Amino acid sequence: MCRSIKPLRLPDRSASDEEIREAALQYVRKVSGYRKPSRANQAAFDAAILEVADATRKMLAQLAVAKTA
Repeated sequence: MCRSIKPLRLPDRSASDEEIREAALQYVRKVSGYRKPSRANQAAFDAAILEVADATRKMLAQLAVAKTA
């Protein structure tokens, strides 16, 4: 299902906020099945992008900590 999702975390640098947001958008589009939601679903779509991006930032921060430990 998700073969076209490109890797976000690179060993030589941290992911930028824009890269994290784009990855979250790609994930939400893939899971929802919509490239662009209807007006009625726009708020839920946008909220999901923010939540996925936040979860991604938290996970990447924890991975960085685990790597140095």
